[in-house]
Amino acid sequence: MLKIRLNRGGRTHRPIYTIVVTDSRNPRDGKFIEKLGKYDPKAEDNALVNVKAETISAYVKKGAALSDTVRTLLKKNKIAL
Repeated sequence: MLKIRLNRGGRTHRPIYTIVVTDSRNPRDGKFIEKLGKYDPKAEDNALVNVKAETISAYVKKGAALSDTVRTLLKKNKIAL
């Protein structure tokens, strides 16, 4: 099953998350299929950067599931699927 979730990067006390589509059985920071955007929680506006909304919509239509955190971030930033 495909899942759209966050992949942690960055360094200690300065995380940067990448929104990726991956198989749900892969580990959090493991192999992924495609990068779909970035999220920096330490930024002043907690903004999403370079989000590919059309690609996310396409994966959701094909049956991919959004993680709760990704769904909340997209809704908070008014990105419609």
